[in-house]
Amino acid sequence: MGELSRLPNIGKVVEAQLEEVGIKTTEDLRAIGSKEAWLKIREIDPSACIHKLYGLEGAIQGIKKSNLREDTKSDLKEFFRSFK
Repeated sequence: MGELSRLPNIGKVVEAQLEEVGIKTTEDLRAIGSKEAWLKIREIDPSACIHKLYGLEGAIQGIKKSNLREDTKSDLKEFFRSFK
């Protein structure tokens, strides 16, 4: 397991997906942001769910996805619903 899997919410599968779409470092993930990273993952995994989006944002913030602020979750939920 590499650098990304050291972040909260990022396991082997998500790390592999991030690397497949060209996001190889923590800096890459922070630079692109959770929404764009999720969109890239969704191109290779159409089943990418809202929990993956929450997990990516939590990883960027350095927290578990369950600890995201409610306004952040609401924003991400609205974004996710626009792609259903």
